[in-house]
Amino acid sequence: MSKLKIIYVWEIPVRVTHWVNVLAMITLVCTGLFIGHPFSIGQSASSFTMGWVRFVHFTAAYVFAIGLAVRVYWSFAGNKYSNWKAFFPFLTQDGRDKLMATFKYYTFVNRKLPHVVGHNPVASAAYFLAFLLYLGMIVTGFTLYSEHAPGGMMHKLLGWITHIFSNQSLRLMHHSFMWLLVGFIINHVYSCWLMDIKERGGIISSMFSGYKSMEEE
Repeated sequence: MSKLKIIYVWEIPVRVTHWVNVLAMITLVCTGLFIGHPFSIGQSASSFTMGWVRFVHFTAAYVFAIGLAVRVYWSFAGNKYSNWKAFFPFLTQDGRDKLMATFKYYTFVNRKLPHVVGHNPVASAAYFLAFLLYLGMIVTGFTLYSEHAPGGMMHKLLGWITHIFSNQSLRLMHHSFMWLLVGFIINHVYSCWLMDIKERGGIISSMFSGYKSMEEE
């Protein structure tokens, strides 16, 4: 019978930014849906309902952007499991082999799943694509936000984008990115649940404790 080895995988900055961004994204989606399709919940105009919803949305956007920046920094300062190289499995032959093997497992071509300590190669590649969506959300969102102060610093940094895309185009992209991320989140939760059952390494609990259990071999 194989012995289990307890490995410290996810460091504190990784876990903190993960859950902070989870809360920020939930807030952003809920407030964003209200902003896109508002309905009356205030008793009068003085209730400032939309103003408060927008304030919460913008605050969550700042929190999300800062959390993402910290995670990017930690991809250079953290351990090998959170390193930026982990998000590009196709850079090495071993990574490409495990990427294909994991993809075959996900597509029901092969029943054998290569066990890895950190993110599996397919998940890593998907997280990089999700990061691009995050970046798109941040850029389009703050570009729209910058329009309230044409002479402000944010508008000076991002205002040029409004010369390429109209306000409505930016809103459509921002809204579309949100639904793509919602789809990613659904798949992410399902995949973590599936791998937790398959690998029995404590994927979900590791995002709270930082530790995973793996067979010594």
